[in-house]
Formats: sequence, C-alpha cells, structure tokens
Amino acid sequence: MLLFIFFIIYFLFVFVIRSVLLKIKTGVNPLTFNKTDDAHGYNGKVFTVISFLELVIVGIYAFKIEWSKYLLPFWYLENEILFKIGWGFLIISLIVVWFAQSQMANSWRIGIDKKNKTKLVTKGLFSISRNPIFLGIMLANIGLFLIIPNAFTLLIISLSTISINTQIRLEEDFLKLEFSNDYLKYSKKVRRWI
Repeated sequence: MLLFIFFIIYFLFVFVIRSVLLKIKTGVNPLTFNKTDDAHGYNGKVFTVISFLELVIVGIYAFKIEWSKYLLPFWYLENEILFKIGWGFLIISLIVVWFAQSQMANSWRIGIDKKNKTKLVTKGLFSISRNPIFLGIMLANIGLFLIIPNAFTLLIISLSTISINTQIRLEEDFLKLEFSNDYLKYSKKVRRWI
C-alpha cells in the first residue's frame, strides 16, 4: 500500500501539480504531445501506456496481492537488500525530477513545444546531465523493478528505455534548430546522461 501511495504522490508532484502551476503562471499547457502518428505523438502514447501499466501493477500489489502471480514474478530477485535499493532509487528519482523541473522553471514541458519559446537551461542539474528528468524517471522504473521484480516491471524498463532514448533524440534535433550554436556548445560540454 505504501508503494501505491508513493506512486500517486510521485505522479501528483512531477506531472499534475507541476503542470497546473506552470499553466497558472504562464498560461501555457506543458503537455505538448500531439495526437498525430509521427514519432513525437507516438512517444506520447507510449509514455501514457507506461504510466497506466505502472499504476495497474502497483495497484495489484496494494489491493489484490493474490493476482501478483499473474505478473510472472522473479522470486529469486525478491530480497531485502534489493527492496531497500529500489526504495532508495524511487526517493532519489522524486528529488532529482522535482529539482530538475524547478530549475527548468517556465521552460519545463512534457514533450516538444514548437509554439511557445523557452530558454535553454544549462545550470543546476543540467550542468551535470542534459536529461536529468529522464534520468530520474529511469531511476524510478529501475526502483520499481527492484521492489517488485516481475516480467511487467521489466517490460516497463524496456519500453521506457526505448521511448526515452527516442524522445531525447527528437528533443535534441529540436534544440539544435531552436538554439543552434548555444545548444551545440552545451551538448559538447555536458553529456546526454551523466
């Protein structure tokens, strides 16, 4: 049940509250995934499926534990040390994502915003990683797997890895066009991950 509550808080803090605050402050909707069939729109759909899958899995462990056997658990990975490491990853993820979003301030978006101009953020966590938010999300997915190791949490890691790497490349292409030399200098100085 604690994991379910944590995930609700996580989604509220990093997606809902952050989106509402930005909308109130700037009038801009930070959710920019389109409904088309291009790579960006498709990636938005994959992110939605991943989030829904996470919620269902965590919900099963919170409310219908007897169904967890259908998630194909990796019983040999169920131990106290990995469980604690998983929780550590979840907490670090929440902190990293929240601070990275705070440092992006009005430039934070979920996806690529071609309509509203933003600033190139290169300070704070962005001086260590060009993608600290995605890094934090990957930490959360790994943490979830370590806490409840099964085929579906492994699927989440796999889908996230492909989807996030695709999104990063789409965003990099956009940022090269948007900020040209400033982004090229930044990308030479700061690594994609860490």
